[in-house]
Amino acid sequence: MTRSMRLLTTASVLAVAALGATPALATGTVAGTTITNTVTLNYQVGGVAQSAVTASDSFTVDRKVNLTVAEDGSATTSVSPGQVSAVTTFIVTNTSNAPLDLALAASQLAGGSAAHGGTDTFDVSNVRIYRDDGDGSYDSGDTLVTYLDQMAADAITRVFVVVDVPLGLSTADVAGVRLTAAAAEATAAGSQGAAVTETSGANTAGVDTVFADTSANGNTARDGADFAGDDYTVLAAALSAAKTSRVISDPFNGVTDPKMIPGAVVEYCIAVSNAAGSATATNVNISDTLPATTSFLAGFGILVNGTVTGATCNADGTAGGSQAGGVVSAPLSDIAGGVTRTVLFRVTVN
Repeated sequence: MTRSMRLLTTASVLAVAALGATPALATGTVAGTTITNTVTLNYQVGGVAQSAVTASDSFTVDRKVNLTVAEDGSATTSVSPGQVSAVTTFIVTNTSNAPLDLALAASQLAGGSAAHGGTDTFDVSNVRIYRDDGDGSYDSGDTLVTYLDQMAADAITRVFVVVDVPLGLSTADVAGVRLTAAAAEATAAGSQGAAVTETSGANTAGVDTVFADTSANGNTARDGADFAGDDYTVLAAALSAAKTSRVISDPFNGVTDPKMIPGAVVEYCIAVSNAAGSATATNVNISDTLPATTSFLAGFGILVNGTVTGATCNADGTAGGSQAGGVVSAPLSDIAGGVTRTVLFRVTVN
């Protein structure tokens, strides 16, 4: 009896070792795998070895359904008012021990806290989901999808949520988005399978299904789905314009205490400022229709991109702009946050 038990123990160790020699996925043994264990009983009668007795047992590995959705990165996505095709990126992983289709849905927050702080204050539009073509960046090679087809166990896929941002927004406005993936049967390539359901009741002889997803990041535990959030934070330009005038000379007093009388030369300054911390404003242009009671002073011209000292515009710009039909037009260079640029020109009072 002692010898037989020793042999049984050795056989068990060998069986375990044999099982351990099979490489395992990070998600565990593949669902549907049949695991068989055989025990061998050796014995003697009258000192003569008898035919060994064996017994086997088999069971089928059930399906553990688990998946994760995670934001790719840890910062909000900075956008401009009116921007099209703004992108947030997520990583979707099938951590189940079987292939799955994963149904995808992108939704927006309805107020409340956004993923990176702040409060959701606006909605984006034209929300769509793309599967990365493998190069890690959103481009024309990516595929518009509503689900991930036939994702193998341990498979990882990068997914882009792409939206359009409305106009009329201010710096620090936030739109929160959420990407949800839900387990579906990988029944046939090219079509989304039915939603996976968990096996109820006792263990069966076939392949049962167990939901193993957790409540991390606000998810509902064991519902066969997972989600993660990201947000779009607006960085806008905040331009303001101030227009001032000062009399340079008049026909009687010259430049000494001149008055705004007919024939006087008046200098106009348009100061365009971008608030500190704002996005750089580009392609800035001004258009100023002159009063009919004034005439443009072509001899002075137009100075653009000058500076301001206190409330006084400096005549330190460069020649630029044009005047036609009583309308002064002038382009300004890009205006970064905290910067002021000016347009300076002169008229005579009719």
